[in-house]
Amino acid sequence: MSSPAPDDAVLREARGTTRRVARTFAIACRLLPRELRDEVYRLYLVFRTLDDLVDDGDARAWERVALVEAWCADDVVASREAAILADLDRRHPIPREAMADFCRGMWSDIAGAPMLTEADVDTYCHRVAGTVGIVMSSVLGTVEDDLARPRAAALGRAMQRTNILRDIDEDLDGGRVYLARETLERFGGHRAIEPGRREALLRDQIGRADALYEEGLAGIPLLRSGRRAIAAAAAMYREILRQIEREGYGARRGRPVVPTSRKLLLAARARG
Repeated sequence: MSSPAPDDAVLREARGTTRRVARTFAIACRLLPRELRDEVYRLYLVFRTLDDLVDDGDARAWERVALVEAWCADDVVASREAAILADLDRRHPIPREAMADFCRGMWSDIAGAPMLTEADVDTYCHRVAGTVGIVMSSVLGTVEDDLARPRAAALGRAMQRTNILRDIDEDLDGGRVYLARETLERFGGHRAIEPGRREALLRDQIGRADALYEEGLAGIPLLRSGRRAIAAAAAMYREILRQIEREGYGARRGRPVVPTSRKLLLAARARG
């Protein structure tokens, strides 16, 4: 397998972006085989760039997402993200439908599509994160795609549900709610999301995320490479749920943070 040149500007940006804005993921990446680590950094740059453009309401978001869709449909390379994907695709065939589905998730965010049911949340989590798991499994390689990809998608959905619970207050401040309206109503309406009133709601949502982690972890032995890295990423991300529990299920506003020392311990204990 040929490796990208070490002075590649895109690769330098990809490495820096991962280490700067995805510290938990960066710890897990250290456990990847050297020949795949930079490939994963490049892939992460694609997902992160599109997600940040959308989240920031950047005027370039529409075009950049559309150009990735064009690559998925017709191999059109007309943006940096499409060029990175085309380059990766020569070494690790990228599942086009998964990338196209990720773009559909970006359109949902651009449109501010409401989350009415748990099925809506599941669909959203699959599109913005389950697809990432599928594409990542393609880069790492699998023993059997038909078995591995649904489990990789489940792990991605588990991590996205974890993000939603971690970022409740931040999202509320931005006028966004990624919890199902039907679930909020079941636990008392919009007041169920307020600090100090969230415990029943969060217990329900943590249970859903934990079930997805169990499904996703079952797929790690099906990966050809990077099993320990993915196990470490799952353990560190899942620990956010435990941190929410330790902090009283959102008794106070704020983002639960797992100490770096705890993350490193979990990473060291990970076994793929």
